[in-house]
Amino acid sequence: MAAIVLHGTSLSGHTHRVALMLNALGLRHVFADAPKDVRASPAFLARNPLGQIPVLQDGDLTLADSNAILVYLARRYAPDGPWLPQEPAAAASVQRWLSIAAGEVMHGPAVARMIALFGLPDDPARAARIAARVLIFMDDHLADRTFLAADYVTLADLACYSYVAHAPEGGVSLDPYPNVRAWLARVEAQPWFQPMPDFVQLAQARAAEYEGV
Repeated sequence: MAAIVLHGTSLSGHTHRVALMLNALGLRHVFADAPKDVRASPAFLARNPLGQIPVLQDGDLTLADSNAILVYLARRYAPDGPWLPQEPAAAASVQRWLSIAAGEVMHGPAVARMIALFGLPDDPARAARIAARVLIFMDDHLADRTFLAADYVTLADLACYSYVAHAPEGGVSLDPYPNVRAWLARVEAQPWFQPMPDFVQLAQARAAEYEGV
């Protein structure tokens, strides 16, 4: 079987959620680093004309959009697993959180982080307001729940985890949200979990490599 290739970057939460899914399913894969210059190349744009990461190659299939990739992996490699339930109400609950991940989580914690770390030209006050609104909602939702959409890990948790966990890198404190922090810890306790690199630590490591330290 041809190797699965994941095109992305180590600091991308969208890439990280797919990497977590690949780990959870025990799927061996190759990581292809795709920084900004690579994403502008004809070869990458042939895979995703929007120039966005992640992109997954699985044999003859090339698929973009992190949430679409999560759904594909769940249906392709774990059709009877817990990741995307068959029962209509449970499936709808997962889908709702996929939408929140692409909506409020993206425009709140993720955008705040991209402004702070990568100089995204956006409104930090607006991102902070959206982040606070979604985190209050999540904290209330998790008051009597173990995970977001079920009493076990689903795609909902993978889709929302990375940018919420790294919200402090964008100046969004998680201190007011104890239920969110407890949920993050439960995801991190899963045997397949691997953290996304901390931006500062990664920058320092790369600087040390450059300096030959």
